[in-house]
Amino acid sequence: MEDLSRFLKDHPFTAGLNKKHLDLLVGCASNVVFKAGEFLFHEGDDADLFYLIREGKVIIETYAPQKGPIAIQTRGAGEVTGWSWMVPPYKWHFDARAVELTKALALDGKCLRGKCEKDHDLGYILMQRVSSLIAQRLEATRLQLLDIYGNNTH
Repeated sequence: MEDLSRFLKDHPFTAGLNKKHLDLLVGCASNVVFKAGEFLFHEGDDADLFYLIREGKVIIETYAPQKGPIAIQTRGAGEVTGWSWMVPPYKWHFDARAVELTKALALDGKCLRGKCEKDHDLGYILMQRVSSLIAQRLEATRLQLLDIYGNNTH
């Protein structure tokens, strides 16, 4: 548990959280490792975890018929992968795949939602931080769409 506390304290997503809130998060956290090519999650599956990346790289992608997988964004050390655990219906909106050996902290979304219900201050802080992730992902998707469809001339 001590190592997880240290990792949580040092990760940019959880930076500045007080000890009480960090302790609540530790109860929902576990260490995970993904080999290159291994999927963290698949679009449409239940979103019950999110990941604070410690080392490695993860690519966020979606599948388009006739084009195959389309990279939306790459996430690396100090970044977060996954926000769907907080937004009903708790389903993944993209695929996430390790590009190289990736070490992360996995946080259990159901556990966190329960803790946020009991501690609204924690819930508000996490909602602010997750909302920022959602905005970043939407912007990355918008830029990707411009790249895909921007070459068409009408």
